[in-house]
Amino acid sequence: MDSPPLSLKDDGFTMAPTAPFDSSKDEMERLEEELKKWKRELYVLNQENAELKREIEKLEEDLAECSLMLSRYSQINKEVAEMKMKFAYMEDTKDDYQDMNTHCVFGVTTKIPFRLDQNQVLLTFEDEEVAQRLIKIGKHTVNLDNKTADMRVIPFTLEMGIKFKLHVTISGKKISVSEVPELSIPEDWMRDKLEVNFYKSEHGGGEVENVNYDKQSRTAVITFLRPGATNSFVRCTEYPCFVNGTWYRLPVSPDTNVKLENLQLYCGISKKTILLEGIKEMEGDEESVQDMIKIHFQKPSNNGGEIEKIKYASKGVTWVCFEEDA
Repeated sequence: MDSPPLSLKDDGFTMAPTAPFDSSKDEMERLEEELKKWKRELYVLNQENAELKREIEKLEEDLAECSLMLSRYSQINKEVAEMKMKFAYMEDTKDDYQDMNTHCVFGVTTKIPFRLDQNQVLLTFEDEEVAQRLIKIGKHTVNLDNKTADMRVIPFTLEMGIKFKLHVTISGKKISVSEVPELSIPEDWMRDKLEVNFYKSEHGGGEVENVNYDKQSRTAVITFLRPGATNSFVRCTEYPCFVNGTWYRLPVSPDTNVKLENLQLYCGISKKTILLEGIKEMEGDEESVQDMIKIHFQKPSNNGGEIEKIKYASKGVTWVCFEEDA
């Protein structure tokens, strides 16, 4: 006989009331905490980003300043690089007489750059006493095209300079060759072809002892067997070379060894030069104003004297170079 089903309540069980929104509330609280956490991290990231932007701006400013300084120094560096060396003396060659090498010494002194700002004047006098006298006076009134300028001497300092000696050995048996043609042949073949070409006495060559060929740089050093063989290349800058049916003219030069010695720093002090400022904007051209300043400071009545050099910067910044007195 079937009995009717009993309810859970009748069987001693009770139904707990369900809360359909409890899980949603917990999830919302968790999401809010997560959002707060992300907001905090975003704030920190924004702060770091702002700091990075400031650092980038500072680096860009430094880079711009460095670029400006490099552009200003470019001409100065060019002048220093092209500056002629002063021959000092020939060295004793008795130890290298067998190879007939030539030894000589050159003195090299770098120029010292100096920044001359707008409306400043540099005056270098022949007599040191004149410059020192004007420095002691301090202030000077100069007539410039019916106007007066109260100019004053201001102290200035120079950077350190560098000087050194170059010991140069010019080989009596070796020459350097450049611009060797690039050909699809083994290096040994090219070395042999160079030896054959430089063996020809009619072009100034001679018996070759060794050929040191570098394919990557397209250069070679030819060593002759006879000491003094390079004398025939003294006035020769190119040498005819016949390779694979084509004539080439290869640049040649004496093979040299350079050794630097006695590198020294020297203090840049110019006792014959004064720096003046106080000129206001002038309508005249730079050369005319410079001439009027020169005339004033040449007159003994103005405590002046003979001027060796003068430089007036009427517009912008000018860079000048100082050299060590011989």
